Amino acid sequence: MWMGGASAWAPAKAAAMVGLWAVVSLPALPSHGREGLGPANAVTLARGVLVAALAATLGEALSPMAGWGVALAGLVAFVLDWVDGKVARRTGWSTPFGARLDMELDAITILVLCGLAWQLGQAGAWVLLGGALRYLFVAASWVWPWMDHPLPPSERRRFVCGVQIATLLLCLLPWPVAGLSSLIAAGGLVALVYSFAADTWWLFRARHGHAG
Repeated sequence: MWMGGASAWAPAKAAAMVGLWAVVSLPALPSHGREGLGPANAVTLARGVLVAALAATLGEALSPMAGWGVALAGLVAFVLDWVDGKVARRTGWSTPFGARLDMELDAITILVLCGLAWQLGQAGAWVLLGGALRYLFVAASWVWPWMDHPLPPSERRRFVCGVQIATLLLCLLPWPVAGLSSLIAAGGLVALVYSFAADTWWLFRARHGHAG
């Protein structure tokens, strides 16, 4: 077992994760335009259960082998992320709400994995910046309204999100070379910072009608 027994706070932490997901996703519900949940969103919810279970381990007593268990659960969630996209396209259930549900869960997954990487000593506190970037970006739009402009679809954004999650999963493993986990996590963080910087620059130019 990779947990030394869950505390009474574990369910509350899982519930807090689900609550955050609901708060940031439900505003897009009117764009769903379908009756029922749909198969792709059902897969996303199953992924959400896994991420909630990971969130419950934050701050808990974890064994030295916890990185393997967390990485395995995270890998299953990562695969489900790929599956829900395939299901949405093949069944014709791609909706703005489903995309928002998926995107916000990606952001929460990164936040949770960053917290666990720090907790397990695989990276320094700087790794938490990766989990905070999405929310700092949203907070910045309250100060600068031009940052709330809709962004165009981007394969770069999807690719970098996958890279960030993959590097965090690799970071969680107990590598025999000292400092390798931190180096892996730093690579993912650099890619994520670049992606957010590119979107910010596009939005800055779009406010004057110069974005391509």
